Amino acid sequence: MKKAEFIQLVAEKAGLSKKDTLKVVDATLDSIRESLVKGEIVSFIGFGSFAIAERAAREGKVPGTNKTYKSPATKVVKFRVGKQLKDAVSAKAKKPAKKK
Repeated sequence: MKKAEFIQLVAEKAGLSKKDTLKVVDATLDSIRESLVKGEIVSFIGFGSFAIAERAAREGKVPGTNKTYKSPATKVVKFRVGKQLKDAVSAKAKKPAKKK
C-alpha cells in the first residue's frame, strides 16, 4: 500500500477529507521522526514500538572478490510488533480453507 492509498483508506474510515487526512498523517510521521531523533521510544500499545538501536562497526567481505571493507558504526530504527497486531496477522494467515 502506498501513501496515497493509505490516505484514501484513512479518510474514508475517519470521515475526513483527503486534504485533512494528509495533514494528520504527515504530522503523525513528523512527530514520530522527531521523537526518534531525540532518542525516545515511540510506542503504540497493541500495535508496536519504534526505537533507535546502535549497530557496531564491523568488517565485511565483498562476495566473489573476498575484498574486505570497514562498515562504520551507525544508528538504525527498529520496530517491535505488538501482541495484538501479531495475533491479528497470525490469525489471518492461519485461517483454514473452507470445506465444500
